[in-house]
Amino acid sequence: MTDPIPLRGLSLHDGVAARLRTMVFERQLAPGQWIDEKALARDWQVSRTPLREALKVLAAEGLVELVPQRGSRVVELTDADADQLFPVMALLEGRCAHEAAAKASDADIAGLRRIHDALESCAAARDIDGYYRVNHEFHSRVQALAANRWLDRATGDLRRFMRLLRGRQLNLPGRIDASINEHRVLIDAIQQRDAVRAERAMHDHLMAQLVALRQLRELECRQEAAHAR
Repeated sequence: MTDPIPLRGLSLHDGVAARLRTMVFERQLAPGQWIDEKALARDWQVSRTPLREALKVLAAEGLVELVPQRGSRVVELTDADADQLFPVMALLEGRCAHEAAAKASDADIAGLRRIHDALESCAAARDIDGYYRVNHEFHSRVQALAANRWLDRATGDLRRFMRLLRGRQLNLPGRIDASINEHRVLIDAIQQRDAVRAERAMHDHLMAQLVALRQLRELECRQEAAHAR
């Protein structure tokens, strides 16, 4: 669990929104879960007004659903959402990798390599939670190195929804090994400044995640059916 985001230094509802957003991404507020406004207001020692304003911010971002007469709940992505989201992200992140490979300095690439090395360590330790966190850092860094504000905006907006899935596909047996191999191809392409290969590697990496997510769904369905017998 990450440390709570301090509410000082920001407008109160911005600080509350940042804290809520972190709870959603960390699954402290799970997909589909109703948000207990009274409990949060009490725990954070804030009034309901900034909390409700913060929930409106998250609703505008698509992370929370406001239900009249019921309250607020965390958005839950469907299988169809994931099937549509991953190909779009594959295109966007592929372009990020292309531009990062073309633009990044030697120091930038060295920094990205250090993040990759941390990812290797998590993979070796079979640390799924750690791998997810470092993987998010890696992808966000590639996005930043692309240095394209329009691409950054589009990718950043959709990355929020990717984070709602919180790397579920990593729970598929053997997926971490496959994922780190995909990352090795990607980091090599970026280090070689081969923009075309980097774009293809990133695109294929995202699509492999979707395939793994579908396989995980099938596995879970078979396990549920077996338990029901």
